[in-house]
Amino acid sequence: MRGRLPYTINVGGKLMDLSEPQVMGILNITPDSFYSESRKNTEEEIAGRVNAILAEGGSIIDVGAYSSRPGADNISAEEEKDRLRGALQILRRTAPEAVVSVDTFRADVARMCVEEYGVQIINDISGGQLDPQMFETVAALGVPYVLMHMKGNPQTMQQEPHYEDLLTEMLQYFGSKVQRLYELGVKDIILDPGFGFAKTMDHNYELMNRLKDLSVLELPILVGVSRKSMIYKLLDGTPEGALNGTSVLNTLALLKGASILRVHDVKAAVEVVQIVKKMLAC
Repeated sequence: MRGRLPYTINVGGKLMDLSEPQVMGILNITPDSFYSESRKNTEEEIAGRVNAILAEGGSIIDVGAYSSRPGADNISAEEEKDRLRGALQILRRTAPEAVVSVDTFRADVARMCVEEYGVQIINDISGGQLDPQMFETVAALGVPYVLMHMKGNPQTMQQEPHYEDLLTEMLQYFGSKVQRLYELGVKDIILDPGFGFAKTMDHNYELMNRLKDLSVLELPILVGVSRKSMIYKLLDGTPEGALNGTSVLNTLALLKGASILRVHDVKAAVEVVQIVKKMLAC
């Protein structure tokens, strides 16, 4: 796509070109994710969701077994592993060549998923803050790492989040962590600004407006705004009615440099990518 930096990441020995924006489809295997339609728990539901993500043009499947919405159950590492074992077995039977990301902040969970199921990407909502072994673990595993911005933890993050200057603090947060990851030998880092994590609605829209400021770090950016409260609360709606708002924000994110869209609605996001790509080519 014209004007986009030529980022690539190594996923299981193959290069994925992020100069063409990629769509990451969400596979939630939790009973309490905020968007009820995204919850998949039976073998049939999981296999069906995997096939749908790929058929609709998704290039990455992001599997999550721990709900990070405020107030969700804080499950143990063992329960998270048990959920992931079952889902990843089904996923690998259904689509053995798929590029898979696992959404976890626990280093031992990340290691199990990579070593036992060939997961190619680790997506950590805590940026290494909730498990001090995470950075060393992803370095040893040699997989791309999604480094997200969040203050606090999922249970407390929305209790009056405050910033003197959101983007300045975010750049400092990312800068120090990226430096540490590079020192450890992590080669592929993706930045996630963490929409909805320790941020008010105003913070979220300021972040979208200034998203291009993160390009100074010269790393690909993942944006996950799919059906979030920054959309449905603004519009007095529900997650179920937030697809149109999601598509609007995904369009803005691509225009401001996002390389990966993390979404519930893969077909709609792929169409956004196609339309923006056509517009920028003219």
